[in-house]
Amino acid sequence: MKAETLSFIRHLSPFLDWIYPPRCRYCKAQLFDPGDECFCAACREKIRLVSHPFCPNCGRPYFDGSGDDHLCGACLAGSPYFQQARAWACYPTDELSGHPLREVLQHFKYGRKLSLGKPLGRLMARDCEGLFQGCVFDVIVPIPLHPKRLRWRGFNQALLLAREVGRRWKIAVDPFVLLRSRETQPQTQLDERERRKNVRGAFSGGAPARGRFACLPWRGQSPKGG
Repeated sequence: MKAETLSFIRHLSPFLDWIYPPRCRYCKAQLFDPGDECFCAACREKIRLVSHPFCPNCGRPYFDGSGDDHLCGACLAGSPYFQQARAWACYPTDELSGHPLREVLQHFKYGRKLSLGKPLGRLMARDCEGLFQGCVFDVIVPIPLHPKRLRWRGFNQALLLAREVGRRWKIAVDPFVLLRSRETQPQTQLDERERRKNVRGAFSGGAPARGRFACLPWRGQSPKGG
């Protein structure tokens, strides 16, 4: 897109926001703070951001603790096959009432609300800045869907998120490094051990990636009860 067009869009945005005020993607309240492009202040208070302390390997948060980061029991028992994993936020799985982050993610993934991809991706890029400032990535690789699932859903949510992260941190996005080699059952109702077993052998190499330091955006499992 030409620089003149981008400049015009930037100058036009305040007028569009005045005519069509941005709304919270969950409760539909009007957004007054330019930094709250996805959730209003009230809904953001219900979203638990992942912060220190957490496991420096897998990123598992310690919500009931304080002090320095330290390895979790699972990583002490056996080192993972990746260098680092991080999550920007989480939500409880046992709440009976709707939770802003969970509901918006489900609308995005299962309700095919593609318009949510940009604001969610920008939130991910902004709130995971500690990961991107501390590491140098060569490429961002969105987790692929099986072709059958992609035809049914019509889009890959990981790719939409990855594009926003790559745009924010100026990292190339390559959706062809990984291939989905076999179909798997949905992970929603599976526990952590079942999820690992479910995706074992489900991916294969696509485009050459040897020697490249990759970041793989993934919507992981939320911690139970918080």
